[in-house]
Amino acid sequence: MSLVNGLPAHVLFVHFVIVLVPLSALALVISAVWSRAARRLGLILPVLAFVTLVTVPLTTQAGEWLERHVDSDTLVRRHAELGDGLLPWAAGLFVLATLVWWTTRRTSAPGDRSSAATGTRGGAIVRVAAALLSVAVATGAVVDVYRIGDSGAKAAWHDSLTRTATGHGG
Repeated sequence: MSLVNGLPAHVLFVHFVIVLVPLSALALVISAVWSRAARRLGLILPVLAFVTLVTVPLTTQAGEWLERHVDSDTLVRRHAELGDGLLPWAAGLFVLATLVWWTTRRTSAPGDRSSAATGTRGGAIVRVAAALLSVAVATGAVVDVYRIGDSGAKAAWHDSLTRTATGHGG
């Protein structure tokens, strides 16, 4: 998809990415460190991360189309290069969200020691590792989205603004 209602699709799709990546990252971290939140979110956590994962290549492909239809300069190329690096972060969010959902789903309610994973040292190690990885991947994903967005804004606006008002509009 290249155009939506006459506008480059990338300009529209990017809004999904800048909302969904931080939202997925936040939901993942909260769920990874607080199992009660993970149980409450349930299947929403991996579904949200999956939707996020799907929006990234759609946005990237639309961006590649747009890149071929604008004047190429260093800022546009830099933005495109940074954008290509987001997919592994989104995949990491999805994998970890699925892992957190799966491990939380397999553990029983607090206080019920009937589940083997609840009270074992191995279960605790998995939960701590998942939490640490979740924080690292979530942070990386959000920082990457910021860097990509900043470079995109610079590419789009670098020669469109003036230092002084033009006198239009009041």
